[in-house]
Amino acid sequence: MSEAAQGPRTVLLHNVTLWSGWRRKDSALPVAVDVIAPLAQSAIAERPLAAGEPGGEPVQVDCTGMMLVPGFADPHVHFRDPGQTHKETMVTGCAAAVSGGYTSVLIMPNTVPALDGARIDPADPRAQQLHGYDSALDYLEHYEQANGVTLPVRYALCAAASRDREGGQPSRIEDWRHALATVGTPGFAHPVVAVSDDGAAVPDALLDDVARMCLEAGVPFIDHCEHHDSGIMNEGATSRRLGVPGIAEETETTIIARDIDLARRTGCHVHLQHVSCAASFDLIRRAKDEGLPVTCETAPHYLALDDTAVERMDTMAKMNPPLRSEANKFATRKAVADGTVDLIATDHAPHTLREKSEGLLKAPNGIIGLETAYGVCRDVLVAGGYISDDRLITLMGVNPSIVMGNAVSSLNASDLSQPQNPGAAPVLDLTRLAAGTDTSSAFHYLRDGKAYAAGAESPANQRDYTLVDMHREWTVDPGAFHSKARNTPFAGMRLAGRPVATLVGGRIVFTRI
Repeated sequence: MSEAAQGPRTVLLHNVTLWSGWRRKDSALPVAVDVIAPLAQSAIAERPLAAGEPGGEPVQVDCTGMMLVPGFADPHVHFRDPGQTHKETMVTGCAAAVSGGYTSVLIMPNTVPALDGARIDPADPRAQQLHGYDSALDYLEHYEQANGVTLPVRYALCAAASRDREGGQPSRIEDWRHALATVGTPGFAHPVVAVSDDGAAVPDALLDDVARMCLEAGVPFIDHCEHHDSGIMNEGATSRRLGVPGIAEETETTIIARDIDLARRTGCHVHLQHVSCAASFDLIRRAKDEGLPVTCETAPHYLALDDTAVERMDTMAKMNPPLRSEANKFATRKAVADGTVDLIATDHAPHTLREKSEGLLKAPNGIIGLETAYGVCRDVLVAGGYISDDRLITLMGVNPSIVMGNAVSSLNASDLSQPQNPGAAPVLDLTRLAAGTDTSSAFHYLRDGKAYAAGAESPANQRDYTLVDMHREWTVDPGAFHSKARNTPFAGMRLAGRPVATLVGGRIVFTRI
């Protein structure tokens, strides 16, 4: 790896195709443009670019066949920091995110200590992870300052639904209210934008209390919509063949039916995580037909794999919910195609290879996915004929941002400069447009149709983009991941389609072009 800061400060990307979603809103936008973009000082470059000096001529790259799209957003990641940094850190997790084309992520609350906002006694051994801050929420708000690092991706926080995420008592809104997104007053740059106990379904006894907190805070309730007390993998022919305990589909559908009823009774926005069963999608379709405030996600592995993968990949195919039957895999693809699924999230869940080598009965659930998501989804969904390239961008960039309350980067004809040479393409000059743009990792959210950096008084320019090469062929090599973890079932898979540059605040923070 090389630091882009050692090379040029500006890159000229020739013949970049613009995402057609922007053109549908502004018919004056051309199909293709040239893009001038500065490199962030700490940008990660997988391939060294030619040497250059600040203010000098930009390096020129032919981007024919590449498309500029709204930055990807993932509302479901586990970065294990604080508390389990042997698996992942905010630094390695954010590097994995931008490598996969993500410009914003939502951190799940199962850190140690949990993201419930509660003050940790300095005598508590867990306080050593917090660098002098009172809670895990406050620590992650000040992570860059505490660790002397610059993170390349925007991130927000998900508050725990129960105290210490133990399911005994609801968390206290007083402990995390200060972290909610605010306009015009000082507030968290990385605000709480949702509530969840992800990793476990919220117990029945706490459900109404959690809904009341979410309604008061104005944030969605994100639920791990699955609960079981035993079982290793999907209950079916494969589990019986392997002789391991199975997990029935009802462990998911029961929680989904319960959560849909919660939305019906309270009006709370319920977002259902990692949905994997045909029967679950039927319940969600009916809920949407009722007009209930229910959204859902699935993950790339439920689209690409079924439970027979456990025979080939062992613990690398062990997750929760488990990989389901082949019929459920195709039902999940159908649910994406017909619009039942609102978005695709990775459920990026790092574990060490040592932990994953403990066998099916003992190894932890979960796989990583940020660096493979686009390629896997394009291979399965677009090349497979289920959806278009444009729809995939909506599922990975636009809709996740909406659920997170995040602003979606737009593009208008007025953003372009006309070329000096006749016949040349119009120019999107991000060195000009990004002037005054917030280039920090602060989360941008949407209020009254405008983008704001958390705590800012005036709207912010939202210039977060991903450049994808829709046809670049590559082989998944876990050894080349930016994540600290290597637990993927996709090792060795040949894919076509990959993010090649990620831009946050109009600057390139990651490149492999």
